[in-house]
Amino acid sequence: MKTSRFAVLSLAAALLGAPALAADKVSFKDPTGDDNGPGTYKYPTDTVYKRGSFDLTDFTFEKKGSKADVTLGFNTTLEDPWKMGSGFSVQMAFIFIDTDGKEGSGSTESPPGLNVKFAPNNGWEKVIIISPQNSARVKAEAGNKAGALKDNIIVPTRTKGSGRKINATVDLAGLEGDPSQWGFQVVVQSNEGFPAGNDLLTRKVNEFEGQHRFGGGNDNDCDPHAIDVLAGQGKGDASEVKAQHDMLSYECAEDGSSKKPATLTMVGGAAKPEAAAQEQK
Repeated sequence: MKTSRFAVLSLAAALLGAPALAADKVSFKDPTGDDNGPGTYKYPTDTVYKRGSFDLTDFTFEKKGSKADVTLGFNTTLEDPWKMGSGFSVQMAFIFIDTDGKEGSGSTESPPGLNVKFAPNNGWEKVIIISPQNSARVKAEAGNKAGALKDNIIVPTRTKGSGRKINATVDLAGLEGDPSQWGFQVVVQSNEGFPAGNDLLTRKVNEFEGQHRFGGGNDNDCDPHAIDVLAGQGKGDASEVKAQHDMLSYECAEDGSSKKPATLTMVGGAAKPEAAAQEQK
């Protein structure tokens, strides 16, 4: 059966835009200019928070023996104004991994300070915390604040920022398997050395922005404290901006409690490539 030149070109274009999936490596893209949470969030006013500081552009996870390399790209050159020693200061990220894709498996809650939940069929088994804080501080905070989730938190053995990339190395204990079959979600936050209450080194989102507070949200804890996330199929196209805003939409009750929490889904996973193939037919 002959294949039209148009069909071949269409398939090639689709493959070029698709996320990179291999047995030991996955890579996703995220659109630029969507570092505004549900669409309303604004950066803190201090000059250390440069435009693009929390704008995720790409994410890669690659297995290398008993370890994995994680890379996050941002829409600005990283700086270290607070002398953290890791090549960056203000960024922080949580990388959630769903290793089995089963409904009812894994956690649908998030570590304290993010105020997001996960859909029932997108529960996570492990989360990697990327922070400029030293590993001892991150582990101590997780141990003191994360409750039962602490056993599923992975802190990198090495974290370094350079140019527009943050690279980290993690041990793969508890993450055996094929990453191309896993679901991933990256939640971008901001490193907070003096977190409020039980927050796990995360920065608050308030109604109005301040020197070191995001604005455009709510002064209670009913709004998601997530500035950028992966969405859609992780291709980085414009439709994923709306997909992010939809996932991070929320409602607050009159008393400030959560009426409708922001609910995230994973990108990638065993079902995603199959769905993408259907779209290309």
